[in-house]
Amino acid sequence: MRTLIRGAVAALLALPLFLASSPSAQAAPTPLAMTSGFYVDPNSSPAAWSAANPGDGRAAAIRSSIAGTPMARWFGSWSGDIGSAVGSYTGAAQAADKLPLLVAYHMYGRDACGGHSGGGASSPSAYAGWIDAFARAIGNRPAVVVLEPDALGDYNCMSQAQIIERQNMLTNALSRFRSAAPNAWVYLDAGNPGWVDASTMAERLNASGLSLARGFSLNVSNYFTTGENVSYAGSVNQALGQRYGYSKPFVVDTSRNGNGSNGEWCNPGGRKIGTPTQQGGGAEMLLWIKTPGESDGNCGVGSGSTAGQFLPEVAYKMIYGY
Repeated sequence: MRTLIRGAVAALLALPLFLASSPSAQAAPTPLAMTSGFYVDPNSSPAAWSAANPGDGRAAAIRSSIAGTPMARWFGSWSGDIGSAVGSYTGAAQAADKLPLLVAYHMYGRDACGGHSGGGASSPSAYAGWIDAFARAIGNRPAVVVLEPDALGDYNCMSQAQIIERQNMLTNALSRFRSAAPNAWVYLDAGNPGWVDASTMAERLNASGLSLARGFSLNVSNYFTTGENVSYAGSVNQALGQRYGYSKPFVVDTSRNGNGSNGEWCNPGGRKIGTPTQQGGGAEMLLWIKTPGESDGNCGVGSGSTAGQFLPEVAYKMIYGY
């Protein structure tokens, strides 16, 4: 009898999540249920810097407040052989019985308009091969993947042919993850509340294969409050439901939104780390996707740096919000 009651309670707890997803959402067991929690990357840039600089007065705070928090590892051209890189990372997480967070960031024509993070694959076919290897390296392991941050907000300088090409690349990527990495939850990035209006973003998401994804991600590498992102996600889902007949779960990057946004996106001063990685919190998950202290590019308080470079002083100030 006790077993039956436990089963009924579990079914009731799972019901809201099921209803929030489209029929294409992947069935239980979920990646979260397959592990004992989120994976902490022992080789993240804050962890590596803290270990290499134990005598620095900032090291203890960076180690305890940032390096010990589960956060995503980003994969791109710097990762070398992508199959080996992803396989090694997800394998280490599996050995620890933890859920890894990964970002795929290698799209052909990446950051075409912004420029600070330009690069990516040499062609759409090269990207397709890269994504295929990425997905196959995850295999049956549980994982969370954020797919191509900024890809659907970065349309201003693109032709219609380039936009269609990008949407096809994303749709193909989601299809490959769905077939080759069945226990991965993949979130197609949807920018942030201050970039593209919700109705337009819903259109772009649907045209880029959102129905094949677990859901969408918000606020990656940005600063908008969790509440602002939750409200925006509601508007996106409302538009998806009205136009296409489905809605999707979403995740929010909370790594740097503790003080909200001051209207700047590139290394603004006075920002603060946000709610650590967790399930729930107004979204399906709140995740540290951008590593606090890693530069957005040669701009703001990161002047003189390159995108992705770890800046200990920026990280230290972000702990305290100044």
